[in-house]
Amino acid sequence: MNIRSFAAGSAAIAIAGALAGTAAAHHGWAWAEGEQTTLQGTIETISFAPPHPSLTVMSDGEVWQIDLGNPRQTERSGFAEGSAKVGDAITVLGNKSADENEKLMKAVRITVEGKNFDMYPERIKTN
Repeated sequence: MNIRSFAAGSAAIAIAGALAGTAAAHHGWAWAEGEQTTLQGTIETISFAPPHPSLTVMSDGEVWQIDLGNPRQTERSGFAEGSAKVGDAITVLGNKSADENEKLMKAVRITVEGKNFDMYPERIKTN
């Protein structure tokens, strides 16, 4: 293998690793605050695209990205296309990003029109 091929291969591996790190950045819970909070607002967009279905929610003049469960968890929660629409009022229980400048939240439960959709029922804290 010559030096040019080695360098090109190394660059490709580095780029692939960086992209994988970015894609995995918000998987798991390490990036989020430990304490759950509630966010109320209005649905701006809904997406069921992988890796996580998501919503954008307008709350107090700010747009929040709300990550739901993975596609199977979201489906098991009962939240599917037609369960909500843009403009619906929503309450999100979940964990905000630990980076206070990032308007991102991972939903544990969403409530639309009085119906709860539990993405992570085992994480719902009851007092």
